[in-house]
Amino acid sequence: MTNILHISSSIRSAGSISRELSDELVSKMQAANGASKVVLRDLTANPVPHLSEQMMGAFFTPAENRSPEQASTVKLSDTLVDEVLAADVIVIAAPMYNFSVSSTLKAWIDHVARVGRTFQYGANGPEGLVKGKKVIIFTARGGVYSTGPAKVMDFHETYLRAVLGFLGITDVNFVHSEGLAMGEEAVNTALAGSRSAINELIAA
Repeated sequence: MTNILHISSSIRSAGSISRELSDELVSKMQAANGASKVVLRDLTANPVPHLSEQMMGAFFTPAENRSPEQASTVKLSDTLVDEVLAADVIVIAAPMYNFSVSSTLKAWIDHVARVGRTFQYGANGPEGLVKGKKVIIFTARGGVYSTGPAKVMDFHETYLRAVLGFLGITDVNFVHSEGLAMGEEAVNTALAGSRSAINELIAA
């Protein structure tokens, strides 16, 4: 059985390209493997809280020493980490906002980047503990940032690759839908390219 974790971070509940395309991939994966299990985390419908001093204190307190309040505080983060560790494939719908990810996706990352659970520090520095996962990320961008002069402002793919790599995840594929604010023809071209990429991913 293939376990799929589907993360959606678009602020738009309707008309979202990243939602639409990631949904298509997950549906095709399920059709290709009827035994797959999907866990959906919609970070807009059910946002996770941003980090607080109380949370950080709970994270860095050994489990056996946590107060009941700290144990309650860390429960959601533990659940989110468990979902990541249980997944074989992680599909992320991650539109670009102001050259990077949404604040809701950043909050999710802050909950799953946990020392002792998803990474650790050793004699040679940090080591990612999340191994053997495949990640597919669908972006939606008004302009073109993967090539050309705007590439220097892409803190979107670069950030996600860096933080996932820090956790030990190196099998990361991006499906960029770009130029979505540049007219109907550009939108159609972007969607056609992204759907072609979906078919290639399924075939692989």
